[in-house]
Amino acid sequence: MIMRYGIVVACLMLCISVSASGCITEDNDTNDINDSKVHKMIDMSNKTILMVIAPSDFRDEELFIPKEFFEKNGAEVVIASEKKGTAKGMLGGTAPVDLPVSEVAVSDYDAVVFVGGSGVESHKLYENEAYLKLAADAENSEKIIGAICLGPMVPAAAGILSGKNATVFESGTSYITGKGARYTGAEVTRDGRIITGECPHAAEEFARTVSKALTPG
Repeated sequence: MIMRYGIVVACLMLCISVSASGCITEDNDTNDINDSKVHKMIDMSNKTILMVIAPSDFRDEELFIPKEFFEKNGAEVVIASEKKGTAKGMLGGTAPVDLPVSEVAVSDYDAVVFVGGSGVESHKLYENEAYLKLAADAENSEKIIGAICLGPMVPAAAGILSGKNATVFESGTSYITGKGARYTGAEVTRDGRIITGECPHAAEEFARTVSKALTPG
C-alpha cells in the first residue's frame, strides 16, 4: 500500500514538473495551430488566382477546396477551361467557367493552378496547345504555378518540371518523370515557384502552400 502511494505521488510530481517545463504550452500551441486552420491567417486580398480545369471530369475537391481557401483569405479566383459555360466534376459538382484558356492573359494573375481529375487524361490536356501555352506563359512570366493530382502533367508537357522536384497522382508518375521531373512521392512538393500536389486528400495543404508562396514572409 505504501509502495503504491509512493508511485502515485511520484507520477503526480513528474506531471507537474513536465507541465512547468512546457507541456501545457505545447498543448496550447497545438490548439492554436488547429484554430489557425479555421481563421484567416494569410492576407491575399491583392492576389488573383487562375484555376484551370478540364471541360468535364475535373476532380471536385481539387477545385473547390483550394478555391474556398483562397477566397476566404481574400484572393480573387477565376476559372478557365476549354470554353466558357459550366464544367462538371467527377463527383457531380459544377463550376462556372469564366473564360476560355485560349483567352487568358497571364499578366492578370499572380498564380496559375492546374486542377487534376480524370478529365486531364480523357481530354488529353497535356497535348492541348492552349493549355501548354498557358503553362509556358506562366513560367516565362515567373508566376507561381500550382498543379495537383494529374494536373502536373500539363506543366510537365510544357517542359516546366524538367529538373524540378514534383509529385503527382500515381498514374501520372511515369509521365512527369519522362519529362524530366524528379518524383518525390510526397503529398505536396514545392520547388521554387512550382507547387505540386498528389491527390484530393492533399487539397488543403496544397492550397496553403500556394498561398504561402504568394505571400512570402
